[in-house]
Amino acid sequence: MIPVYLGATAAISIFLICRLPRFLRSIPPKRTAMRVSEIYVYPIKSLRATQLTSALATTHGFQYDRRFMLLEVTPNGLKNMAVAHYPVMTQFLTSIDFDKKGSSTITVTFQSPGHKDDLRTLKIPLLPNTEELEPLDISMHASPTKSFKMPNEYSKWFSECFGYEVVFVYLGDNRRNVLFQELAPAKTASWVSTITKSIPLFNSISTADHRIGFADCAPYLVTSKTSLANVSERLPEGQDMDMTKFRPNIVIEGAKEPWEEDFWRKIKVGDSDLVMMHNCVRCKSINIDYATGKPGTNGSGEVLKRLQKDRRIDKGAKWSPVFGRYSFWGEGNAEKVLKVGDQVRVAEVNKERTVWCMLMSRILLSLPQSANTPQPGQVYHKSILRI
Repeated sequence: MIPVYLGATAAISIFLICRLPRFLRSIPPKRTAMRVSEIYVYPIKSLRATQLTSALATTHGFQYDRRFMLLEVTPNGLKNMAVAHYPVMTQFLTSIDFDKKGSSTITVTFQSPGHKDDLRTLKIPLLPNTEELEPLDISMHASPTKSFKMPNEYSKWFSECFGYEVVFVYLGDNRRNVLFQELAPAKTASWVSTITKSIPLFNSISTADHRIGFADCAPYLVTSKTSLANVSERLPEGQDMDMTKFRPNIVIEGAKEPWEEDFWRKIKVGDSDLVMMHNCVRCKSINIDYATGKPGTNGSGEVLKRLQKDRRIDKGAKWSPVFGRYSFWGEGNAEKVLKVGDQVRVAEVNKERTVWCMLMSRILLSLPQSANTPQPGQVYHKSILRI
């Protein structure tokens, strides 16, 4: 007869063998030290990034991120300009010149593709006085906001660079509703709130506070350098993928494995929380050759295709590969300056990958219409892009 204590020991051992791995998968694994390696803002939407060593993080995103935008003047009205459809926008470089006396400026430099001698520069006030500016209604993905037309001299400069008429606008203190259905305003998505309010993830951020500017659908995009290295491995020898083509705000280095961020639910940057809501699904903008402002050739023009082989991992956007995580400033966080070098740790993980909002278009169509808002009945692509 087997002693009782040996039988109990065997039973416990079998239980641990069967159950422990599943239990451990739900605990954030210990990792090598991770840190913020790069910080980017895009003062003018869809133009090139401005790299900073530090930036003030707020509920609405980094201060000075996507505060200006360009619109093409067409026979049918104003058309929002995005790099995926206007690849020449990659030829506009931006930098911010901070001035303690309050006259900080954005410097935009444009070099006409194929014309090295055609170099043009424009300085724009970082914080324009809006008192005398003409208001203009803007809508992005059926989420409207107010903006201000900048003085004609700025629109004229951009128009001459593009070769057609454009309008240059400033966001000011205005904001838009967040697009994700979990954070849609209660009056337009009460039927969703009854489902999501009991899910812990959605209690980590405040629905009321998370309004955004000219960013597409979230205040922050977080990416991993470890995953970028995996993308570069897919390209021909000697070619490396440029992280700025993915248009992140925060780049993290030190992750042990590529793509582990797919499962991150909450990270801590210093003592502040970033809640990761959704995957960032990708479009043809990552194929643009930044040297020419045109679709790339060879490996640089095939990044999207090469990622589609195994990175179409979001069931809600099954045709689009994923790179990066849309993120929100955590509930209760005060505004804080984040710096390159800040320590990062994973606070919570998901057992499964998140799924893109399948019912987003219903909510979008219920929002108020404005002058350049698509009309009800238009088909909305699930892939809301980071541009």
